[in-house]
Amino acid sequence: MALIVQKYGGSSVASPERIKKVAERICRARKSGHQVVVVVSAMGDNTDDLLSLAAQVSRNPPEREMDMLLATGEQVSAALLAMAAQAMGVRAVSMTGAQVGIVTDRAHRNARIQDVSAQRIKQALAKGCVVIVTGFQGITPDHEITTLGRGGSDLTAVALSSALKAKICEIYTDVEGIYTADPRVVPNARKLPSISYDEMLELASLGAQVMQARSMEMAKKYNVPLHVRSSFSRRTGTIISKEVKAMEQVVVSGVSLQKDEAKVTICDVPDRPGLAATIFTGISDANINVDMIVQNVGRTGLTDLSFTVPRADLKKVLRVARRVAAKVKAGRVIHDEDIAKISVVGLGMRSHSGIAAKMFQALAKESINIVMISTSEIKISCIIRKNQAAKAIKTIHDAFGLGKQR
Repeated sequence: MALIVQKYGGSSVASPERIKKVAERICRARKSGHQVVVVVSAMGDNTDDLLSLAAQVSRNPPEREMDMLLATGEQVSAALLAMAAQAMGVRAVSMTGAQVGIVTDRAHRNARIQDVSAQRIKQALAKGCVVIVTGFQGITPDHEITTLGRGGSDLTAVALSSALKAKICEIYTDVEGIYTADPRVVPNARKLPSISYDEMLELASLGAQVMQARSMEMAKKYNVPLHVRSSFSRRTGTIISKEVKAMEQVVVSGVSLQKDEAKVTICDVPDRPGLAATIFTGISDANINVDMIVQNVGRTGLTDLSFTVPRADLKKVLRVARRVAAKVKAGRVIHDEDIAKISVVGLGMRSHSGIAAKMFQALAKESINIVMISTSEIKISCIIRKNQAAKAIKTIHDAFGLGKQR
């Protein structure tokens, strides 16, 4: 009897009718002899609705109280799904992240998992139950509720799969797998039968919304096999696993687009050792993730330091940047929200040259200007103007022939 973990995103449980469909799938898996653990997100746009409610009562709500509020969304979908499964004749029990022993640090709104006991899950499975767990949340050692950041239900599912030594972790969403690009933007995007942890980690961190980046880090670390598939069909999706030799023959696997970043520039920073460390230490202390960084040193001994951050953190980072700029006697702090990041990813880039040139030539041909560039072993990213984003991703997708069957 195999133990499988299934995770269902918000679109999969967005209505009572969809919850019943998920319950049917769970019941089929249980009746076929599998032990089943299910992780659920909040229904549809419930998390956004809760954020809106908070904004209506407070301009700056405390992060602890935000976690108390946001954690309720998953409890609703977990309880409803357990009810639906029981109505179909399958024993099921819902549990919160705290009840199943997901212990996190104290970083509210973006907590990191420190330990997973899963003892109550094992006891319920031994009794023949399907266990339905609220995703996205845990509890600190001193019993404070925390949430794991956007997409945190993926992280819950991977963590439980590792702790329970599940045969497979199935990620159910509203698309049929991982595509060479977002099919809503690039109509000829092609579904990939398989992809490596490293490639998926890059795509997730670069804006591909199918998997959370932190969940991919954990899956790679603990070698948790993943199957991304649609909750609206029974077709095979995309397997995410360790890289195999054949994967390196594909130079570029996918292209991603991210439109939720902002660029911040600290002008006229004195060109002295240690100032960049001072600036980014201050930003790090505010728990803000910096993405791309560009520093231009002028002949006057002053430098402009530009970097990108999630747009949701812009107000916070501007406060910190202005404070730090004054401390190091730099100039003004400016920002730009009208940007997008486009990236190409592929294991084959390790051993093939000319990828960057081909990408830049494709963009130049369409008169798309590049603002910033960042590279890694298997990725090249460019910051461009947001109004050119859709044209850019289609252009690069075609340039690398990603829509062709292989």
